[in-house]
Amino acid sequence: MIAIIDYGVGNLYSLKSSFAAIGEEVKVTCDETVIDAADGIILPGVGAFKDAAEKLNASGMADVIKKQAEKGKKIMGICLGMQLLFNKSYEHGEYDGLGLIDGEIVPIEEHINKNLKIPHIGWNSLKITDSKCPLFKYINDGDFVYFVHSYFADKCKNAVVAVTEYDAELTAAVQKNNVFGCQFHPEKSGDVGLSILKAFCEI
Repeated sequence: MIAIIDYGVGNLYSLKSSFAAIGEEVKVTCDETVIDAADGIILPGVGAFKDAAEKLNASGMADVIKKQAEKGKKIMGICLGMQLLFNKSYEHGEYDGLGLIDGEIVPIEEHINKNLKIPHIGWNSLKITDSKCPLFKYINDGDFVYFVHSYFADKCKNAVVAVTEYDAELTAAVQKNNVFGCQFHPEKSGDVGLSILKAFCEI
């Protein structure tokens, strides 16, 4: 069973439907007992980092996730959920994340041509930089996934397992031991996304 963390931020219905499509049992929950019994954890997230971090802390889920990570349980953050895994974000200020992966969240616009649109929205190909990452078991280098973001993870070279090109190389996926993150939305990325979720469940 996979636990999807419900802390008031995230596209929970689409995620739940995606896991159902691959035949995986899921529970959308903020119950620590359920989370402790789960085989893996998904941390979703949409919106602003500050708001999400505050809700994660207020719900008690921040401490729960850290504890589960220390125990070695597999965890995957998606979109803003991935960004929350890092040390800090500079989205409209400076805010602390969970600190499970070293790095920081910075504006895309400071790294790309000013004529390009922000947010970065749409289908982009993945350049897999670590073929040993188990998330990529069923997909290929160059497969397309769906992004919606204005910020990206930087100063995290040791954790990067895939990038995407948007005038500059942007972090697309990360791994540090049992903690994974996808900047893109697997639940909106068709068969490629479902394959990534399936691979996560099999870790």
